[in-house]
Amino acid sequence: MKISILTDNNPGTFTQAEHGLSYLIEHDGKKILFDTGQSDLFLRNAGKMNTDLENIDTVILSHGHFDHGNGLEYLSEGTLICHPGCFVKRYREKDRTYIGLKKSKEELSAIFNLNTSRVPVKISEKIIFLGEIPRETDSESKTTPFILDDETPDFVMDDSAVALIIPEGLFVVTGCGHSGIVNTLKHAMKITGIGKISGIMGGFHLKEIDNQLKETIKFLRENKVKHVIPSHCTEFPALALFYELPGFRQVKTGDILFF
Repeated sequence: MKISILTDNNPGTFTQAEHGLSYLIEHDGKKILFDTGQSDLFLRNAGKMNTDLENIDTVILSHGHFDHGNGLEYLSEGTLICHPGCFVKRYREKDRTYIGLKKSKEELSAIFNLNTSRVPVKISEKIIFLGEIPRETDSESKTTPFILDDETPDFVMDDSAVALIIPEGLFVVTGCGHSGIVNTLKHAMKITGIGKISGIMGGFHLKEIDNQLKETIKFLRENKVKHVIPSHCTEFPALALFYELPGFRQVKTGDILFF
């Protein structure tokens, strides 16, 4: 399995950065574009990386935030899989800054073969879009800085992830982890029936040393997760604690990882 970091918050030697995330996942004979960042930067960085974005099998949108899906307007065709809740109007509560997608569902349907699903979608025998992730733990997804158009709290119920089956077990890729990393991993284990987690990678949405962070690290330790690769919206206090895990790795744009 190969994962190329096309967009992330940290720049590489020859690649630029923005607040956003976009990965190219190559696995089980498929090419999956996971998120597109907030601009065409994923395309420009791919060019610098000599990474071919032709013949993408599927585009997966992890959730409907601008920094993960506004780059969709720079694509012209293909299959797009996401949760149906990705198209709601959403804002930061503190200043009502709009943080939803630029393109509407109707506009994206004109570009893509759009598959919206709350339930898991099997892309191949070893690649599964997880659909809506149940919020079951006591420490995750209990507060939110976001609101919807009607002023009600937005817990980003459209937040999803992709489970990749490799010989060592499950490898899960998240966009922002608004559902909670533990909730996401438990859901992936339940959906696939695989009890061994090899890796977790992507935005973890952990920003401070709190109970959620401690419970996440505890879960990763107890499950002996070999690869722990937080990026994008994982801030320094959390990264400092993740650094203590044996499988920790920090990434930047331009990195290409093999598993």
